[in-house]
Amino acid sequence: MLVQSAVLAEADGDPVEVTNPDGRSDVLLICEHASNRLPEAYGDLGLSADALTSHIAWDPGALDVARLIAKNLDATLIHQRFSRLIYDCNRPPESPDAMRDVSEAFRIPGNENLSDVEKTRRTDALYIPFQNRVSDEIARRRAAGRASVLVTVHSFTPVYYGAVREVEIGILHDVDSRLADRMLAVSADTRLYRIARNEPYGAADGVTHTLEVHAIKAGLLNVMIEIRNDLIADEIGQQVMADFLTGLLRESLAAA
Repeated sequence: MLVQSAVLAEADGDPVEVTNPDGRSDVLLICEHASNRLPEAYGDLGLSADALTSHIAWDPGALDVARLIAKNLDATLIHQRFSRLIYDCNRPPESPDAMRDVSEAFRIPGNENLSDVEKTRRTDALYIPFQNRVSDEIARRRAAGRASVLVTVHSFTPVYYGAVREVEIGILHDVDSRLADRMLAVSADTRLYRIARNEPYGAADGVTHTLEVHAIKAGLLNVMIEIRNDLIADEIGQQVMADFLTGLLRESLAAA
């Protein structure tokens, strides 16, 4: 606890939150970039208010959509309560992207020249509790004879390094494409959204860490969903997106 206390004060609370822990669905929803909140001890990391509300700090709208899907499916949702600027829980500790000192056009002064001790503190306080909570939930289900389908929910900015992204929903996978294949097949004729495989990122970009650790090695069905954040900027957009993705998941899993 001493290591964790160097990062999180008592007032900060736990690093991980679980919604609907008794959910009956096989789907286990994960939202690694749910919050732009920073631990009290870190102030603003030297960033402006605009930077701290932008996509570099979190995935805007992703948690809202994930909560709605959890409600629709009666699924459990696990999310990180602190910004990826402190630690990106979808990256392993050895990755330079776990604690970036630059994100797109923004320097992150509070992350520059981090010592090994500080990196370990953040890893122990944020990454390890998060990963352990996911592992524990999967193990609990397995012990009860229940299946787990891992679905991670993210959002992405419409413009990145000046390039406009036309894709609206990305269905991402690593070496196990079973669920992604079904979702892409089921949604092939939709006119509601522009959907693409492994866009705007793919496994080569290092974005499938959670899937690798918790699903691929265990042979669990899994998928990563990326949503363009301008589509989920308000409650109406979030509800429409959540209902669409709920239906897509239900139909895809029924085809298993």
